[in-house]
Amino acid sequence: MTAQLDHLAVRFDGLAYRAHHPRWAYLPTSGEGAERHGGRFNRKGQSALYTSLDLTTAWLEAQQGFPFKAQPMTLVAYQVHCERIADLTHLGRLASASIDPADLGCPWEDLASRGLQPATWRITDALLTADFQGALVPSFAPALNPAPTEAPRRNLVLWTWASAAPCSVQVIDDFGRLPKDAASWA
Repeated sequence: MTAQLDHLAVRFDGLAYRAHHPRWAYLPTSGEGAERHGGRFNRKGQSALYTSLDLTTAWLEAQQGFPFKAQPMTLVAYQVHCERIADLTHLGRLASASIDPADLGCPWEDLASRGLQPATWRITDALLTADFQGALVPSFAPALNPAPTEAPRRNLVLWTWASAAPCSVQVIDDFGRLPKDAASWA
């Protein structure tokens, strides 16, 4: 199956964004929340860094539990350089990898709460086995209905990252505004 997935591989060099709960803004690259709770593209126990490719999507992704009452968030930008990212936003590539686009939008939380394995976890397992560092994925945040002429909103989910190659993630904080530790909230 690894060879079947190779055509999904793209290099990602660019900016990504994440809206953090302010309490955890001192750990903007940890992935611990996703590891603790699981997510659409990671099961509990597997760290993941969920980012978006634009600020609006980052904000809406973070507000999913509060679509009508926006909660305080800290927006963080990242410079990302990754060698092997799976592009799960291109229908032709998905078809040739035998991935059903509907599987990406599966009700993962409901399935996991019933002890069932979401399709996105199986896809992630296969991508990890094929040495992908992460994936470009569509956003499923509520209220994200781009106009027909707009490109769909996209996220970048990372499973393997560090401050150096092959998948480097650098927080952009030129003025040192992010808190340095949990004591900032004491």
